[in-house]
Amino acid sequence: MSRYWSRVVQGLTPYVPGEQPKLANLVKLNTNESPYGPSPRVLEAVRAEAGDSLRLYPDPNSDRLRAGIAAYHGVTPDQVFVGNGSDEVLAHAFLALLKHDLPILFPDITYSFYPVYCGLYEIEHRTMPLTESFEIRVDDYLTPNGGIIFPNPNAPTGRLLACAEIDRLLAGNPDSVVIVDEAYIDFGGESAVGLVASHPQLLVTRTLSKSHALAGLRVGYAIGQAHLIEALNRVKDSFNSYPLDRFAQAGALASMEDRAYFESICARVVATRERLVAEMTRLGFEVLPSAANFILARHPGHEGAALAAALRERSIIVRHFRQPERIAPFLRITVGTEAQCDALLDALKALC
Repeated sequence: MSRYWSRVVQGLTPYVPGEQPKLANLVKLNTNESPYGPSPRVLEAVRAEAGDSLRLYPDPNSDRLRAGIAAYHGVTPDQVFVGNGSDEVLAHAFLALLKHDLPILFPDITYSFYPVYCGLYEIEHRTMPLTESFEIRVDDYLTPNGGIIFPNPNAPTGRLLACAEIDRLLAGNPDSVVIVDEAYIDFGGESAVGLVASHPQLLVTRTLSKSHALAGLRVGYAIGQAHLIEALNRVKDSFNSYPLDRFAQAGALASMEDRAYFESICARVVATRERLVAEMTRLGFEVLPSAANFILARHPGHEGAALAAALRERSIIVRHFRQPERIAPFLRITVGTEAQCDALLDALKALC
């Protein structure tokens, strides 16, 4: 009965999230979740919220959480916006900051939600090809545009763009909003938050889903100068004034405050990633340099789809993208626990 759909809905190609299979004894390496649980302080804070106060609305401005995020990054609370996962933060940013007359720019191989937002909000866009080595080339973005967005590290490639290059991109686009999506920055890169003070057009978005092991709480945030944050709040308060419930606000704040635990699990993931890359390289895989909690790898003797299917038969789930065509030979593999990665490597040794 699609005749009841609006014109916008009829033209949408929705984002397809990573599979969440309901299988026992599964080695799940397809959605870039943390292999380790959240800080014990998070669990304690969430349990403390389970009381009579649940009859009341949560703080619509998430003031305590915003103050905690601001303290963590050395900015002021009016430079912080929070939302229901970084996907919601990005959605508001597309509408608030990227809907202009000129097309926006983003890489041709990148987070596949970006073109979905463009379709939803009817925003024109152009994709800029990555280099042969799957890197972002800043010079491609020094052209008239309605805004720029890219993940850093990029997803699904894992490749990092240095802060000096981001600074050069910003200097060449003083009149366009530049959004740096830092969902994976904690696993090996320098954050662009330090550039916010000197660039009024820069918005940095982040999530607690990956490095803080809080994918189930759905908390994301953005940092930018106050005028950009005000634009996001105007959209948020025209859509949903209470995006974060009491559990999410309390748990997220506790996680931000437990820096030692956060740093320890990031270090474990990075160490496992380096071992995984070394072992897969010995098996003949080409593995792109990654600063994320995943790797993108291909084997010259096996098609990506066939290898993903063979791993699935062994109860190991990885992510395979059929499009764009350039990455069809690759598998995106989340860095799991040591035991999960050992299971993956044993399977690959048998297959390759």
